[in-house]
Amino acid sequence: MTVIGILIPAALFLGLLGLVAFLWSLKSDQYDDLEGAAWRALFDDEEQDEEDEDARS
Repeated sequence: MTVIGILIPAALFLGLLGLVAFLWSLKSDQYDDLEGAAWRALFDDEEQDEEDEDARS
């Protein structure tokens, strides 16, 4: 029974820590532009390839 006395507060602490991290991410605008990162990842390679070709010329 003493194990439950340790596990329940530990679980509550980890849950609260996760909630605080989630609220911090909301407050610091981590979810503002969900599609922008995807588009930047797609177009970044094309720009890098063009720069590489220019450097070789």
